[in-house]
Amino acid sequence: MRRKKENVRYHVVSVRVSHEDRETLEYLSKQTNMKVSDLMREALLAVPAKERP
Repeated sequence: MRRKKENVRYHVVSVRVSHEDRETLEYLSKQTNMKVSDLMREALLAVPAKERP
């Protein structure tokens, strides 16, 4: 029997970035030991709540 996952994510968001931006993301990923997707989620949370929809 499978366990239910917590924080299941159903939606995929794709974004195009420049070569330099991709290198920056890869660098930050290695430096912080985080996945790029987790870095992007953290960046979204850094936007002040009053500016979010």
